[in-house]
Amino acid sequence: MDDVFKALADPQRRLLLDRLNARNGQTLRELCAGLDTTRQAVSKHLAVLEAANLVTSVRRGREKWHYLNPAPITALADRWNSRYDRARAHALADLKTALEDTVTRPTFVHTSYIRTTPERLWAALTEPAFTRRYWQTHFETDWAQGSPMVWHEQGATLADPGQVVLEAEAATYHQPMWAKYASDYGPGMAEMIPRGLARPASEYINANRARLAFRETMIPLLEAHDALLSPTALGSAPAGLGWTGDAVLCAPWSSAGVPSISIPTGLDDAGLPLALQLVQAPSGLERLLGTAAWCERVVAFSARPRE
Repeated sequence: MDDVFKALADPQRRLLLDRLNARNGQTLRELCAGLDTTRQAVSKHLAVLEAANLVTSVRRGREKWHYLNPAPITALADRWNSRYDRARAHALADLKTALEDTVTRPTFVHTSYIRTTPERLWAALTEPAFTRRYWQTHFETDWAQGSPMVWHEQGATLADPGQVVLEAEAATYHQPMWAKYASDYGPGMAEMIPRGLARPASEYINANRARLAFRETMIPLLEAHDALLSPTALGSAPAGLGWTGDAVLCAPWSSAGVPSISIPTGLDDAGLPLALQLVQAPSGLERLLGTAAWCERVVAFSARPRE
């Protein structure tokens, strides 16, 4: 907090913050324009503001854009206002999400550091009170592996909207062939097609609306980062060719229609592969491939599964 007060004490630094407040996302050259000071002095002021977390910079190629970060000022206000209006003040100070618009240059960047435990952070991201406010939806589930999830959004209640869309669309596509050659289908498809054909149109429409809402929420978040990193699966690949494993960690991205790529990272005790997946927005495919190539070099995994 002392760094914030020190940074704000200088009128030149306050002027830079005012300019970023008027038009967020400027390069050093743009911030220097019209100022009666040297480029080097402005650069030093920006370094102080960045050290105080009042400015966040994002590099794109040779350009470095600077953004006003209101999180520390919000934290200052929260320190003295929370006793009077704790719930509302903390809702904004608890978490800031880095966002970009649909072009490569973001319109704003917020940075906040949260001192908490992984368990408390997970609770904040999954509790209905939080998801209703920031995602306009909430989920009914115990979040245990394999547990069902019910999606509540805009008055509609959906159980696994991605699966509803998958079954309805697959059944519609296969319906003509199913009528003639049902006996030729494997057991998985033979169970799914009748289930998909039995779903009412209203259920499909609501499920697809939820799918598109998830996509619209995630794309700006993905565009704001090099990639989203997660395990590809809950564990190592299953032995044999009868099953490829639980797709629960891949299904959201397939349903949202965004690209992902998996890279091998290790072998389990049985010699079966483990992997990580990287996810990016449709507009960032080249960026995704570049990030994946960098991860491969860093991980440097070259072993092969056992024969």
